Amino acid sequence: MSDNELLDIFVSKVQESAKYAQIEPNLVRQIALEELKNQKDQRTAFKSTRTRLHRLTGAFLATKLDYAKWLGSFESMPDKRSEEFLEARKAMMKLHASTHERLPFLERFFQSCLASVAPIASLLDLACGLNPLALPWMPLADHCEYHACDVVEPLTVFLQNFFTLTAQPGSVFTCNLLESIPQQPVQIAFLLKLLPILDQVDPNASSRLLEQVQADHLLVSYPSKSLSGRSKGMKQTYAEHLERVTAGKGFQIRSFDFPNETAYLLSR
Repeated sequence: MSDNELLDIFVSKVQESAKYAQIEPNLVRQIALEELKNQKDQRTAFKSTRTRLHRLTGAFLATKLDYAKWLGSFESMPDKRSEEFLEARKAMMKLHASTHERLPFLERFFQSCLASVAPIASLLDLACGLNPLALPWMPLADHCEYHACDVVEPLTVFLQNFFTLTAQPGSVFTCNLLESIPQQPVQIAFLLKLLPILDQVDPNASSRLLEQVQADHLLVSYPSKSLSGRSKGMKQTYAEHLERVTAGKGFQIRSFDFPNETAYLLSR
C-alpha cells in the first residue's frame, strides 16, 4: 500500500467524526500529514490531528448545528426586515463562539471600526463563521457585494442559501486559506480573530494573507480573552503579533478596544 493510500485511510478515520467531516478535506489532509511526520506513532498522530483541527474550527462552532432547520425557520418568516428576523439572526449567531462573544456590542463594533470607510460597497469576509448574519448591523452601502468563505462546507452552503433567501448580492464559498487566498478586489476584507488560528498551522500564513488579499482596507481583530475567559497577557501578545506581521507593508493602522476583542483597521 502506498503512502498516499495510507494517508487517505488515516484522513478517512479522522473524518468519521461529524465535527471533522465538515471541514475542507485538503486542510484535514495537511494537518494529518504534518502530525504523522511529527509524532512517534499513528495513535498519537490521530489524537494530535484531532486536537489541532478542534483548535482551528471545532472549538468555535456547535457540532450539531442543524442548518436545514435554521434555514427553514428563516424561510417561514414573511418579513425579512422584521424585528423577529433580526432576533433570529442573533439567536443563530450564539452558536458560534466568535459571533456569540461579539453580540453584546455588535452594532458598536462595526459602526466604530468602519465609520471612516463607510459606506462599504464590497466586502470579503475570510473564515467568516456566522458573521455574515451580522450584516444588518454593518454600515454597508445599498447593494453591497458581500463575499464570504470558510473551511466548513455545510456552513458555506447554508450561508449561500441564506443570501439567496435575503436577496443579498455576493457569494459564499468553501476555501482553505492556507492553500489559496481569494483574489476578489474589494473595498474591505474582514479577518476577525483569524490570524492567530492560521499561525497555529503555518507561522507565515498571516503575513502572506495580509500581502495577497486584494482589499483597500482590512479589519483585523484578536481576542483579548480566551474562550474560558482568561486574559493574562493576550492583548500585549497579539499587539506584538500585529506589529510583526504588518512590518514593512505600509499600512496605516487604527485600533479599537472592546470588552473581549481588540480590532485594527489597516489601510493601504
